[in-house]
Amino acid sequence: MTIKISAIQDLAVIASVGVAILIFTNLIMLPMLLSYTGVSKAAAIRSLRNEAGPGDARVSHPLWNFLDLFTQCRFATIAIAAAVILGGAGWLIGRGVQVGDLAPGAPELRQNSQYNLDNSYILNHYAIGNDSLIVLVDTPANSCYNIATLMTMDDLDWQLEQLPGVESATSIASFGEHATMLLTEDSPKWFANLNNQSTVRDYAQTVPHSLTNLQCNFDPIYVSLTDHKATTLDQVVTTVEDFAAQPKNQSPDFKISLAGGNAGVAAATNIVVAQANERMLALVYASVIIFCFITFRSWRAVVCAVVPLVLTSILAQALMVILHVGIKVATLPVIALGVGIGVDYALYVLSILLRQLRDGATLSQAYHRTLLFTGKVVVLTGFTLAAGVVTWAFAPIKFQADMGLLLAFMFLLNMLGALILLPSLCYFLLPARLFRQPARVLAPYVPEPESYEPKKTKVVL
Repeated sequence: MTIKISAIQDLAVIASVGVAILIFTNLIMLPMLLSYTGVSKAAAIRSLRNEAGPGDARVSHPLWNFLDLFTQCRFATIAIAAAVILGGAGWLIGRGVQVGDLAPGAPELRQNSQYNLDNSYILNHYAIGNDSLIVLVDTPANSCYNIATLMTMDDLDWQLEQLPGVESATSIASFGEHATMLLTEDSPKWFANLNNQSTVRDYAQTVPHSLTNLQCNFDPIYVSLTDHKATTLDQVVTTVEDFAAQPKNQSPDFKISLAGGNAGVAAATNIVVAQANERMLALVYASVIIFCFITFRSWRAVVCAVVPLVLTSILAQALMVILHVGIKVATLPVIALGVGIGVDYALYVLSILLRQLRDGATLSQAYHRTLLFTGKVVVLTGFTLAAGVVTWAFAPIKFQADMGLLLAFMFLLNMLGALILLPSLCYFLLPARLFRQPARVLAPYVPEPESYEPKKTKVVL
């Protein structure tokens, strides 16, 4: 909601309502349904076996035994070292991420789509583009034909037309060049704006209404662009800002400012997104850290939970560079989504892990029992979410395909971070000596009698 873009603010409201509904469905509706359906005898016995205690915790699936190795010094060190290397490489690659669109035409579509093919044909055969940026030149009333203003606009037109992404720049100044040539027997050597106010009066009445207004206090410069890629917009915006900042181009008779047109709106949006990106990540991580600290009451546990999220954010930004995806309105929430979804995995693991440690279990025993309890949930959630979005990779819409790959990558990496990097950090940050309660040996699992029947209750509201 802190980002001044209505589309993102609307998405924030929708997402917040959706998460709030989860509280109702998971904490109220689910228990109500279970009160009618109950659980099977086999499921109850299996659950009791998994929660029996760390003494019998080496007879489970080989995957859990493998993950439990990361509570040992050797494997924990390897995992942390690998995370540091990946994080460093991801940071170097991620520095190349850009704000805005990175492909010509419609970046949401593939380059071989009919629209982008037609757009490419038009650009290659005509001196006009589908993207237009309008530089705003304001003047006092009835001063739009002031010769000093036109000469300054002529200089700006020329500088803009030298940029590689600019097809043409059209304004009263460019019209004046053609008009002067026509008034001098169409001689090409007179294709210029003469520094003479009388010459301007000769063609003032023939200026199209699109190049000024009825009050004669506004002179737009229409800049036709080959595309609205981030680099193209940055070049145009920088050129105009640098030009307007020069003392010789500042006057009480006119004011140069940015920007109109669809490309102008895109340029302004990119500026807001660039400013909001770091602030958004800072606020998201601040929220996660505060609530994790309230939950765990331990800065060490917070570090264990947050570091895997940071690694995922860094590598996700590097993947955006590899996929040639820029940060824009549509992709900005995805980065925050990775943090919000990823912290769930850490909560699933740490909440049970800390409880087992406080009950006197060693880190290995506590983590192995955590895997048997919530580890299954983490794996199931990670693969389910990834499988759901990875199918987008086959979509004809390029943006959807890229987002599918990015989200699947973030879901899986957050899952692996919670199952591998988190226990490795716990080995160094959560030693057993921090838990002052004396260690105790829990009794081994004893199966329930065959006559055991789960109790069924009904909730009456």
